[in-house]
Amino acid sequence: MQTLLDVILPVFLVIGFGYVAVWRGLFPVSGVDGIMKFAQNFAVPCLLFQAIAHIDISASFSPRLLISFYTGAAICFALGIAGARLLFKRDWEDCVAIGFCCLFSNSVLLGLPISERAYGADALTGNYAIIAFHSPFCYGLGITVMEIVRNRGQSTGRLVRSVGRAMFRNALVIGLAAGFVVNLTGITLPGVVEDALSLIVRAALPAALFALGGVLIQYKPEGDMKAIAMVCVFSLLVHPAITWTTGSALQLDQDLFRSAVLTAAMAPGFNAYIFANMYGRARRVAASAVLIATASSILTVWFWLAVIG
Repeated sequence: MQTLLDVILPVFLVIGFGYVAVWRGLFPVSGVDGIMKFAQNFAVPCLLFQAIAHIDISASFSPRLLISFYTGAAICFALGIAGARLLFKRDWEDCVAIGFCCLFSNSVLLGLPISERAYGADALTGNYAIIAFHSPFCYGLGITVMEIVRNRGQSTGRLVRSVGRAMFRNALVIGLAAGFVVNLTGITLPGVVEDALSLIVRAALPAALFALGGVLIQYKPEGDMKAIAMVCVFSLLVHPAITWTTGSALQLDQDLFRSAVLTAAMAPGFNAYIFANMYGRARRVAASAVLIATASSILTVWFWLAVIG
């Protein structure tokens, strides 16, 4: 329990700083919007670029690991969309944004430190493999489905063009694609460029969390608690349960199995709100789900640590 508090409490403190700063009028809402744009369009894409550019994809690639984790993620995405539509009668665009919250686990900010503290740095190979494909898979799936929903009724050709434009004009996707190009071609960036990227990357998560705190005061969860509760259940319980079942059936190596289940048990990452904000859909659900699920994960992660041993 103390380990989880040591990891999660600093995250809440940064979010709290942003919340209090806007609540007390010490920081303007327009400033929060500016920080959000900086995080969404510059800092987080640089973070994703650097992570993908330097990860050893070939050494950490395991088809059974990826099948175990991403089967659960995709099923929860579909369940989130279906639940939002059938249970809460939301617009299709809202449904996709809510489904994305069920899809995107916080694999970096929570998954890595919790796994390292639980099993040691040598047991993180599976975490890095999941991280290498996490954003490309989630954003690729989320953006594709959202564009299909937004452009329904168009011809197939126009629909494909709409999806393509959305994918390749998105700063996050561009950062990921550039990272894979550098990784696969072996290009070495000049040291001064790497240093500049590192400066921006170090600002990415603090800026994003501070902005989330400022956003939360604008999007209080009134009226959306059932949808938020659904996101928490799918993210914290259903996704790791599916991953546990699939990983057991595929007889995953113990270290990879632990990485897959524990990463699947993480709360929705800040990127869930970035996706909702990008399309202007279900932002209140996304912002509140990130906060509430992260707090709830103190108990649920403790449970999954006991289950997987």
